[in-house]
Parts: sequence; structure tokens; C-alpha cells
Amino acid sequence: MRVYVAGYAHPVPPRRDIDRLQQIEELFADLWQVPLYSGLRAGLRPPIDCFRTEDPPTLTVVAELAGVDPASIVIDVAEHQLTISGERPRPAGPSRVFQQMEIDYGSFERHVPLPDPVDVDGVAAVLESGMLTITLPLAEAGIVVRHVTIVVRSGP
Repeated sequence: MRVYVAGYAHPVPPRRDIDRLQQIEELFADLWQVPLYSGLRAGLRPPIDCFRTEDPPTLTVVAELAGVDPASIVIDVAEHQLTISGERPRPAGPSRVFQQMEIDYGSFERHVPLPDPVDVDGVAAVLESGMLTITLPLAEAGIVVRHVTIVVRSGP
């Protein structure tokens, strides 16, 4: 897993505006998807939870990534945005005639706005039972531009 961090060159927009923009982005992404029942959908859109704690100040992002190889996951932090991307390939096998297809496969990319600067030295990512948990300690000041590699560790 690779994590890239870029500096915060501009002040962070108000949280309210970022939330609205994220909701609009997700609405349009959902509207342009082919209906699930058609079997024509390509790609994967893993669900994400994001929450903040105050003691210590931390932003935690949890993504449901069952069946995704940790080596294919790329985490990128730049311009007040966290991007998680990767791929869940369809299992290879002899020719199959599907009766039902509901599991999404393919590449994915999810974006999460970051309302505050992040302390990149403390960023951690854990993949356990198909759930990727990224812990982003919040920093009081801006970040120096640099790239950081985070190794995803398996659960206990």
C-alpha cells in the first residue's frame, strides 16, 4: 500500500461546504451508475465511514474492502483530500453461466475531504476482516510537501 501526502497550500474551506460538495458528488456518481439488476455495471464503489475523535484529535476512515489484495490498495493524501484506490479482480475460473451477479468487481477510487491538516508521521492503515481502517492524526499546523509509504498490517 502506498500513501502520498502533499502540502496544504490553501486554507481549508469551511466543513459545511465540503460536506455539501461530497454529497453532490456522491449523488451524481450514483445517478450515472447502470442499475444493479442489469448485470452491466462495471467497477466497485466500496462504502466508507468517516468519523472524528477529539482526544486525541484523529480522523478515522473505514472502508469495506472484502476480497481486495492489500498490495493493490493505494492511499493518497493531497490538497485536503484522502483518496483510496485499488482493485478487486473477478476470480478466474472455467466458463461460468451466472444465475445471479450482485458482487461488484473491478477498480475503485473513493475520495474523502479532509477538513484539517494531517500529521503524516502518525498515519496508520490496518486491513482486518475485509475492513480497511485508516487512522489520520490531525495536526495543528500545515504539512511539509512529501511522500510517505504506509504498510497495511493485518489484524491481530
